[in-house]
Formats: sequence, structure tokens, C-alpha cells
Amino acid sequence: MNPKEPNNDDKDPLDVLVAEITGSAQSDEERLRTFHAAFERTVRLPADGYVIGEPVSIVAVFFDGNVRRGLTALCRREDRSEHVVPVSQVTFAGGTPGARLIAAYRHWLGLEPADAATAPAAGRTRRHKAQAEDLDLSRPVELVVLSSRDRAVRCRLLGTDRVITLRPRRVHEEVPGEILTVQPLKQWGYARHPYLSGEVVGRRLDVAALGLVPLGLEDLGFWDPAEEYWGEEGDPIEDCLKPIIARGRRPLFEMEQILPGEDPKEPWEDPISRANDLVGAGDRSKARRLLMDACQADLRCLDSHAHLGNLEFDYCPQDAARHYEVGVRIGELSLGDGFDGVLQWGWIDNRPFLRCMHGYALALWRLNRHAEAAAILGRILWLNPTDNQGIRFLIDDVRAGKAWTPD
Repeated sequence: MNPKEPNNDDKDPLDVLVAEITGSAQSDEERLRTFHAAFERTVRLPADGYVIGEPVSIVAVFFDGNVRRGLTALCRREDRSEHVVPVSQVTFAGGTPGARLIAAYRHWLGLEPADAATAPAAGRTRRHKAQAEDLDLSRPVELVVLSSRDRAVRCRLLGTDRVITLRPRRVHEEVPGEILTVQPLKQWGYARHPYLSGEVVGRRLDVAALGLVPLGLEDLGFWDPAEEYWGEEGDPIEDCLKPIIARGRRPLFEMEQILPGEDPKEPWEDPISRANDLVGAGDRSKARRLLMDACQADLRCLDSHAHLGNLEFDYCPQDAARHYEVGVRIGELSLGDGFDGVLQWGWIDNRPFLRCMHGYALALWRLNRHAEAAAILGRILWLNPTDNQGIRFLIDDVRAGKAWTPD
């Protein structure tokens, strides 16, 4: 074993965390004991985790004094069998104390980050299943919608990664990313999967409560309006663009795009492309299932929210607006408060977020919510000043309160 020596002068946050954990320990054995103590002190066990992508319950963490073996973990699989594995092969949910300790421990061992080494393969959606003791049928339960199909709504318990299938008493358009408040009626299992029936008594959108990791933003330098084409000399510039040009240079970014099931070797083999092909062939139902499956795999697949909204737009703009808004709010997690950068359409990974915003604005306009629609359109222009979506041709009509028309 060739562990990294802690270096408090290193700017890497993991080096700093390792130094905080190991303190004045002088030998590898002492450092392993400090890591073991940190796990016992900060991680409540048993806890949900994964080993090479398989959901397990982490029952205990051990150190038996064998420096070559290091820390080990007793893990219980869903079939109740128990196995001892190196702690370096274990992952916890992101953002938890266990995840931070695993990251520090692997860093000290000189291993690559756990998300690259032990995460499930692309497209895998296995999660921990809800247990009978996770639910109190005498009181309402809050569930995050992951996908909806016919009368079955795949959900996870809010604040956990545990999944359950809801069979609601009344059929309604359930939107991935929304939070349902359910009065439970009955809980059962079938084919080793948990089910719950109940009455949906409330639904809300609270993206901050979902525990999602914000999408990454890649810094691409600066966008400069002086380098863009705004028409021939002397041509009038639309009023909506004048303050954007006057603002001058701003930071330019590309937002991370999540595409579960994407095949890197086949650029058009992804759920969005396949769903678009199915819509073109007239199979809207199968397209919807593909998009729902992508949301179930990762709620941060913004293009799924945008295209689910597109499927509803002509038939039920209220539901379309709900789909679009989830995508907008998840994208906004990455921007934070006071974001003043540019997300140009030319960088293709920005397009899912911009599509969600565009669809949301159009749905709001169609619902006669003009002030909200105008605010979203203005925000799109600010983010994508070169306006590949034609916002400048719509915004004046929306601000004037004109009725939406299909043309």
C-alpha cells in the first residue's frame, strides 16, 4: 500500500480533509485507526450504499490492525446475504458524511475518485427498495416522482434513495421531479418490489428538496457582443437587445448534459433521439415511456423534461408547463443566485436547459400568464443573446398582453 502523505499546504480540499482526519498520526496503522474512528463518529450505520453499483446496506466498518487489508465493511445485499469488502469499494449517497469520508480515504490510498471507479454502469437505475419499516401508514408520506406509466408511478421516499411504486386511487398526470403527498392505504410487495396504494392529497415542486447534484458548468472564457453580428451598419437594433449589448463582455459557460442510456459510439443512439423518431412515426406512447425512463434514471436529464412538455403542449398546456418548469428549476440549481453569464445555444449541451425555458414561456403565454412568460423570455435572451430561438420576435407581443396563437 502506498498511501499519500497528508499535506496541509496543498490546496486540494481532499488533502485538507485527510489532514483533518489523520491529525498527528505517524504511521499507516495510526492513520487507518483515525479513519476508522471517523467512520464510527460521523456515519450512522446501517446506511444505504453501493458496492460496484449494487445496492447494499452498510452494516459496520472494521479495522483489525492489518495495514495491508485496511478498512473493511460488512455489507448486506437485498437477498439478506452478508459480505465483507474493502471500504474503498463502497459508495454512499453524494453529499453525505459517508461519501466525504470515502472520498478522503480513497484519496489517501492514491485511488481515483469513487464516482469514476465504483459508480453503476451508464443507464443502470437500481436503487434501494423501500422496506415495510420505512413507511408509517397512519400518516401522509412524501414521495418524489421518478416516472409515471399508466396507473403506476415510480417514486422514491423524499430524503432517501429508496424506491417504491405508487398505485394512486385516481389517475392524474404525474410529473417527474414533483413531490407528492400521499395518504397511504396499503403496502405490499410483488416480484421483490415494494408497492403502495393511496390517495394523492397534494403535489408541489421543490427542486431544492430533491437532493440533486447540480449540473456542472464548464468555463469557456468570455462572450463579447462586439464580436457578434447585429445587422448591417445603420440597421435598427431591437430594444430588447440593447441592454444586453450595452452590458458588454460576460463569462461564457456550457452546462453539463445528462443523457442516461447514451451510446458514445453512436451519437444518435440516446433516449431523446429515439423518442423523437417514435413521435415522428406516430408512436407517442412509446416515446413517452422512453422519456419517463430517462427521468427515472436521472431527474437531471433536462431534455426529457423538455420533450415530455412538448408531448403535452397541444393537448394540456397546464401539464406541459409543469414538465417544462421542472427542467427549468433543475437547471437553475447549477446557476445559483446572481448568475450573469452566457449559455449560448451554439454549445449544444446548453440546449436542453434553453429548450425547457422556451417551452415553459410558451406554455405560460398560452395560459395567459403574460408577466411570467415575459420574464422567462427576457431571461432566455440574457442567457443566449444571439437568440437562436427567435425570442426577440415574441417578447413584445407577450409584454403587450396579446393572446397566444398557434402561429
